[in-house]
Amino acid sequence: MDDLPFVDEHHTAIDAPADVVWQALRAYVDKMLAANSAGLFARLLGAQPSAGFAVSEEVPEERLVLTGRHRFSRYALVFELTRSETQTVLKALTYAVFPGAHGRAYRLLVISSRLHVLATRRMLSSVERRALG
Repeated sequence: MDDLPFVDEHHTAIDAPADVVWQALRAYVDKMLAANSAGLFARLLGAQPSAGFAVSEEVPEERLVLTGRHRFSRYALVFELTRSETQTVLKALTYAVFPGAHGRAYRLLVISSRLHVLATRRMLSSVERRALG
């Protein structure tokens, strides 16, 4: 991520231990990657890998990094878990570059329109629901 600029950060505090949140996060990511691997949208964008993301780093109960690229962007989505006495804070940090005119247009469409914010918050909510099961 050293070469990718920071885009944004979102987080949620989950009333569950880190191991439970980690299991929920891994289950969510595995399901998302499997579901998206044959997705039309990813194919239209020329996503690499075909699911749009791949796990590029994993430190159980601490950090999970998803990376990918397509015609208009290179990106990373980093999940970090921080423990407190009663909760686990799950952060989602986005890094991305949008080269060229088409990249700038894509950024406007996805980032500036807040579609990315809604999608990221939905991810965090889904993981929280799984963890609280």
